Amino acid sequence: MTVKRMDNVLIVVDDLEATKAFFIELGLRLEGETTVEGPLVGRLIGLEDVRATLAMMRTPDGQGIELDKFHTPDAIRFGPVDAPVNTLGIRRIMFSVNDIDAVVARMRTHGAELIGEMQYGDTYRLAYLRGPEGIIVGLAEQLG
Repeated sequence: MTVKRMDNVLIVVDDLEATKAFFIELGLRLEGETTVEGPLVGRLIGLEDVRATLAMMRTPDGQGIELDKFHTPDAIRFGPVDAPVNTLGIRRIMFSVNDIDAVVARMRTHGAELIGEMQYGDTYRLAYLRGPEGIIVGLAEQLG
């Protein structure tokens, strides 16, 4: 049996509203939002007394990012919010965009910090941004 597709990636956040707004500005759509709680949820994720709000975001091609705000138990911050890209664990999410300059400019007006940018010959341009909760977003634009 092989994997059929990737369904979504989970990002646990403290400020759900700011993070949703960030991803909506980037071009994702809010598919839905709900609160989950109770022993079934707790057994699934290995925690007790769980109550969390989930927001499912989708890219235009249907890929999912699930944003979770834990009300109980409290979320645990592991490391600094501005952890560098070489910190162990999942470090960034990469999106393909059409106009990297316009996306970077738009996201900076919404509080994103430009980490860096580069160009691979005449093939690709890349930029890394840090958004709310320290989330690193990579942007890739295919040239030519």
